[in-house]
Amino acid sequence: AWTSFVVFSISQSTMLVVGAIYYMLFTGVPGTATYYATIMTIYTWVAKGAWFALGYPYDFVVTPVWIPSAMLLDLTYWATRRNKHAAIIIGGTLVGLSLPIFNMINLLLVRDPLEMAFKYPRPTPPPYMTPIEPQVGKFYNSPVALGSGAGAVLSVPIAALGAKLNTWTYRWMAA
Repeated sequence: AWTSFVVFSISQSTMLVVGAIYYMLFTGVPGTATYYATIMTIYTWVAKGAWFALGYPYDFVVTPVWIPSAMLLDLTYWATRRNKHAAIIIGGTLVGLSLPIFNMINLLLVRDPLEMAFKYPRPTPPPYMTPIEPQVGKFYNSPVALGSGAGAVLSVPIAALGAKLNTWTYRWMAA
């Protein structure tokens, strides 16, 4: 569960920041990142509904909490008077730091995902899909701290990638 939470935190924060900053800088409007996070949340609700229709319990798919982190990105962009570089550095760091915290609060309110997984076993995965047990005790005993630290570091270059995708989009549109 430890490793899963850290990997989940990093993947969710980087996925959020690349799309949110792309759309926010594309429109130039603070608030667009929150709009993007809201759309992603609705898509996940639809996915929950699809799994529920297949007979799984409603909390089998846990919707990540993207919206508050996206709001921090929007606030950074707005507070720095639409400064792209501040949005990348400060906003990217805030998304990476905050998302694991919001998600841990979210996960505490849900039935144990491992219990759910064992009630609904999937076919045996191939060896390369078998999870490696985490080395408990390394990195200090907090998956939130580890997820936040790694997320904050990795979200900044991914935010820069999202900003760079904008210039590529404009070039493609101009061609």
